[in-house]
Amino acid sequence: MAGRAVSEFFFGVRLLLRGIGRYVRSPRLILLGLIPAVLSLLLFAGLFTLLFFYVDELSAEVTWFADDWAQGLRDSVRLLAGIALVGVSGLVAILSYTAVTLLIGDPFYEAIGAAVEEDFGGVPDAVDLPWHQELRRSIFDALRLLAVSVMIAIPLFAGGFIPVVGQTVIPVLGAFVGGWFLALEMVAVAFNRRGLRLPDRRVALRRHRASALGFGVAVFCCFLIPLGAVLIMPAAVAGGTLLARRSLGLSIEQ
Repeated sequence: MAGRAVSEFFFGVRLLLRGIGRYVRSPRLILLGLIPAVLSLLLFAGLFTLLFFYVDELSAEVTWFADDWAQGLRDSVRLLAGIALVGVSGLVAILSYTAVTLLIGDPFYEAIGAAVEEDFGGVPDAVDLPWHQELRRSIFDALRLLAVSVMIAIPLFAGGFIPVVGQTVIPVLGAFVGGWFLALEMVAVAFNRRGLRLPDRRVALRRHRASALGFGVAVFCCFLIPLGAVLIMPAAVAGGTLLARRSLGLSIEQ
């Protein structure tokens, strides 16, 4: 079972590579995908600039208990707090960046997902909802995912204070947690096209948890690269469409 899980994990990684291959072969898809990704990048770059500007003050606020400690020990605790703040903020930013980008670029990513689906016979059971109803559902689902991710980020933030473990184990754990939520986000376009909601995504991906994690962790790692989120986001939507089809028992082989 362990060997199968590892094989499935790397199958998920290959789904992202297939999405990249499908994406780079179409200049039209490249243009469609970059527009919302760049707009979201500008927004989050501004927010992260504010975080780095005030990180010392924020570190002091969350380590109020160390105000009366010796300076060396106090500075060490606040350094760990700063690292934890940046790390957890990065996790939340990656997840919220994905949600915001998908909302901004819904028509663009819908076109990318539809193009991938057409390669495998289209979506005969597609549900055509009014745009305002689809937008409302997408916002609600995105907020639910973001709320859960923030709740999980809190213990990860606390773990960041643990020497060595906080700088080694916690980032790896964060990548897997973030990868799972990214997988849930990236299949949203394909599931929404079928009238399926967030609970349906959870149920379907749990049946293919290892491949979903492989895909999500690969996307997460790509997003850590400078400008990686902008360049990979459209390809991740294409790969997420493949993951969605597989999780729903549909063919992804031509």
